[in-house]
Amino acid sequence: MKEFRMLRHILKRPRSVARARRGGPPLRRLAPAAWLAAPLLAALLLPLAVVPQRGSGPQPAAPAVPQATAVPAPPAAAAEAPQPEVTVYLSQSGQIETLPLEEYVSGVLAAEMPAEFELEALKAQAVAARTFIARRLLAGDHSGVPVPEADVSDTVSHQAYVSKATLEREWTSAGKRAGLAKIRRAVLETRGVIMTYKGQPITASFFASSGGYTENSEDYWNAAVPYLRSVASPWELEITPNLAATYTFSITELRRKLGLTAGELPAAARLSASGKPGQATSLSSAGLPAEVLSLTAGHRIKEISIGGTVFTGREVREKLGLRSSQFTWKRKGSKVVITTYGNGHGVGMSQWGANGMAKEGKTATQILKHYYSGISFSEVSTLLQK
Repeated sequence: MKEFRMLRHILKRPRSVARARRGGPPLRRLAPAAWLAAPLLAALLLPLAVVPQRGSGPQPAAPAVPQATAVPAPPAAAAEAPQPEVTVYLSQSGQIETLPLEEYVSGVLAAEMPAEFELEALKAQAVAARTFIARRLLAGDHSGVPVPEADVSDTVSHQAYVSKATLEREWTSAGKRAGLAKIRRAVLETRGVIMTYKGQPITASFFASSGGYTENSEDYWNAAVPYLRSVASPWELEITPNLAATYTFSITELRRKLGLTAGELPAAARLSASGKPGQATSLSSAGLPAEVLSLTAGHRIKEISIGGTVFTGREVREKLGLRSSQFTWKRKGSKVVITTYGNGHGVGMSQWGANGMAKEGKTATQILKHYYSGISFSEVSTLLQK
């Protein structure tokens, strides 16, 4: 398979990524990693049995995703080479847990994605989680961690993580044992695989669900990242529970949260079904305008004028504690009702979208290549051992 041959070629030429690492902080050195040869990348590319496709949902239509050519099953696993260690700050106890990389990925997967999801979606999440921590280890990044001895915390500030003790205590019961086995299988079948762009681990951001499209990175973080581009993500629209969420605010509460002065508050502001910007609606008996000034490529609110004050969609989301910056807004008596669609910042991989793709028979490779534009795959030891 062309893609697989290209990956093998990448793994045989680690010098380009070594050059990119020069000048960075010292990293843990690893022994040569024979256990991360091409057969393990082949495991990532193996498709699972095709799940019958669900009925077509609301627009947008699912984009075509090319089918991956199956590769032979890998032989028996080679002898395991030493793994890099990850130190995790446990926020509840204040303790630091040190464990091998692949065990850390299992703990992240248990916290970040339901074990009931399709195996290929879990495999995609495992690669994203491994890529996230590899990027931090490579850069010597300890930002956002309360103590300098830890690489990462166990919170969503980095990646949610279930500690080893908790997994052993709470996930070995009959009710969760099968889920833990599935999680460990997803980690094993992607062992050592990370996503790279121009030889470096990517910022593997992910979120729960979209309202049909993901976001360009600059529409949320003000920094354009070439592999974090807006793409259609319709797969979650029929399978995500509570895709739409409704919030009700009193006028006083909304005024305070938005910082509106002089008693200015919208009486009704609602995006049209077509989602077109520039459509003003009446705000109050005084006729103050509420106008959607622009939308993002991901069909979320980019800028909106409320009572003469301009907010970004992200500002409204964060000030009001909304699940998404894709929302409608209307006045009901003395209350304001806001309905959001999707859950999360919208940049990178949609977890429910990944599950929907897997249900249609897509592989982890296809899922990742859809949500992260132009990425390649490499082995973590190639980067971290230099």
